[in-house]
Amino acid sequence: MGGYGPPRSPLLLLILLIVGGLLGSLLGTALGDYAPILNQGFQPLGFEPTTFDLLVVTITFGLTLKFNVASAVGFLLALFVYFKML
Repeated sequence: MGGYGPPRSPLLLLILLIVGGLLGSLLGTALGDYAPILNQGFQPLGFEPTTFDLLVVTITFGLTLKFNVASAVGFLLALFVYFKML
């Protein structure tokens, strides 16, 4: 029966996206002087830090994602690798 491949792991996709975004950002920072478009940033996404004081423990949650063109290219390459890998 054709058309169906082995199941893919969502954890593998998450790892590849994180690595692709990090490598893209590093390359964008390194090559930003030669190709300034790589450092062109997008609006940051995320949540401002929120603190919960429970008297015994204080918990702070927050997440901010900052994207640039190079990290977007890294994400696209990670997706390409993910779908070609299996």
